[in-house]
Amino acid sequence: MTIASYTESLFSLEGKLAVVTGGSQGIGLAIVESLARAGADIVAVSYDLPDGDSAARTVVEDLGRQFTPLRADFSVREEVTALAADLVGRDVDILVNNGGTIRRAPAAEHTDEDFDYVVDVNLRSAFILSREVGRSMIARGGGKIVNTASLLSFQGGVNVPGYTSSKSAVAGLTKALANEWAPLGVNVNAVAPGYVATANTTDLRADAERSKAILDRIPAGRWAEAADIAGAVLFLCSHAADYVHGITLPVDGGWLAR
Repeated sequence: MTIASYTESLFSLEGKLAVVTGGSQGIGLAIVESLARAGADIVAVSYDLPDGDSAARTVVEDLGRQFTPLRADFSVREEVTALAADLVGRDVDILVNNGGTIRRAPAAEHTDEDFDYVVDVNLRSAFILSREVGRSMIARGGGKIVNTASLLSFQGGVNVPGYTSSKSAVAGLTKALANEWAPLGVNVNAVAPGYVATANTTDLRADAERSKAILDRIPAGRWAEAADIAGAVLFLCSHAADYVHGITLPVDGGWLAR
């Protein structure tokens, strides 16, 4: 085997079925493309993903892979439970829990409703999907689960107590599941994106003073692209990461090292 073919085999997802939540845009769409380029068929999940044409469908089918769109509102437990039951019947090889949300308000003004909503979407849905799909992975002898954590899994942030709580818990959940499932052939890991140039950060990047302060803190000197996060996810989904369990991998341009 040549070095090139060995490397290709390490990162090949040929014959795998990958589920990506929050897969219609931004980081999720980049993850969809990355996994499809590696050979995986894709189930993309979003609350508003159409059955017909979409950016996710186009990129996957243009790569010659199969694409299935599913819809679910992760703030509604019944919809998450129904989605989990659907996925269990599909023999999922890879689950990327990327769907998430944020609500901003000072802690003294952060409502119960906002806190519960963020925790439901970011944490509870990841646990339910991981539990149900993970059980089927265990029965089949293996699988990969990758959660989307955050820099605020390590730091406190400001005006986002619900988000910080949920993303800190995602990192903890990742470790807890890895401890139980690593001996059973299931890898559970997470990525922690830094500041990423997506639609969600348009206003922040347009604020010259705030953007400069962020860039001054990032050793790499630039905002991340969604593809930067997708590359790390591909690694964790591949055979190259078969001995990687329970980590939360920062993809932050060196932010946490500063």
